[in-house]
Amino acid sequence: MLLIECPWCGPRDETEYHYGGEAHVAYPADPNQLSDEEWSKFLFYRANPKGLFAERWVHSTGCRRWFNAVRDTVSYDIKAVYKPGEKKPQIDAGNVAGAKVQSVKGGAK
Repeated sequence: MLLIECPWCGPRDETEYHYGGEAHVAYPADPNQLSDEEWSKFLFYRANPKGLFAERWVHSTGCRRWFNAVRDTVSYDIKAVYKPGEKKPQIDAGNVAGAKVQSVKGGAK
């Protein structure tokens, strides 16, 4: 089990959260003007990197607020959590600037 830190409630078990996809994806200014191909790219095409990835999460059984997390997709370690509207933290060699650092506790139960 993962221990994920909500910026408002603190650390909670992963079962309290739901994944919301890639963070920082801007909604199109005028979606009615998009072609079917452009709209499908907006809806379905997302980055799938090996390594650090900014994601959206919602604390669905807690405060019900959305937040962002930077997670390593290889190790599942959550390197930082930050509130919506806050700048994505710069992560360099394990150091996180401007965000609450949180690490994953334990493994699979």
